[in-house]
Amino acid sequence: MTNVIACIDGTAVTPAVCDYAAWASLRLEAPLILLHVLDKSEYPIESNLTGNIGLGSREALLEELAALDEKRGRLALEQGRLMLEEAQHRVINDGVAAPITRQRHGSLIETLVEMEPDTRLLVLGKHDENLNEHIGSRLESVVRTMHRPLLVTTDTFHPPRRVMIAFDGSETTRKGVEMVAGSPLFRGLPCHLLMIGTDSKANQGQLAWARDCLEAAGFEVHTALRSGDVERALCDYRAEHDIDLLVMGAYGHSVIRRFLVGSTTTSVMRNATVPVLLLR
Repeated sequence: MTNVIACIDGTAVTPAVCDYAAWASLRLEAPLILLHVLDKSEYPIESNLTGNIGLGSREALLEELAALDEKRGRLALEQGRLMLEEAQHRVINDGVAAPITRQRHGSLIETLVEMEPDTRLLVLGKHDENLNEHIGSRLESVVRTMHRPLLVTTDTFHPPRRVMIAFDGSETTRKGVEMVAGSPLFRGLPCHLLMIGTDSKANQGQLAWARDCLEAAGFEVHTALRSGDVERALCDYRAEHDIDLLVMGAYGHSVIRRFLVGSTTTSVMRNATVPVLLLR
């Protein structure tokens, strides 16, 4: 696991994806790969229109449509190449010495799975217009498929100054605390630990373990235990303490799991004004 992978698609969120990926690459001292995947479902390499009703014998029209599809695909590849060029210039200006660019024609998920063994962090932009019933079909598929940390960015880059970990004492979030403690990504930044639940001895003990783990790694740690609705409590605390980035465990067996896969996820991801780092 060595590379930071930034998924570039040319939308309005792409500049922020580049900047967050560059920031992470520099802090992790990890190579940065800028990746553009041309979806084969939108730009097929070959067109087969013979099955369309009424077109079977219209060879001239079929040839023309195939030529148009081929031209469209070539233009999309060229557009992607130019996007990668611009992204490369941007991250160089951000301080990354030798970013790598890669362009693929195929499935985003299949490409990311192929690259997963050498992926340390995946950076992907959040497209608000796609956040309907789910996080967004493409983003949700990536989260469910990948087993690497995933940074979901907003459309504006702000260097993180304060980080919050949504903690519930589960194996997933305990592992997340250990990952944060052992990584240089947030080193030197104040870290807030927020647990949603009852003020019990067990929960206080879990918070103490997480605090000690982070403090042993040199973090300045602030802990809080709050009751009530998970989404509301997370959003309120984030606003009160001017949190720049939220860290959460993905798909654990806990209240955080229900938070992630339930309707609350859609609302929080849609309304989030800060990036979210999802840990597996």
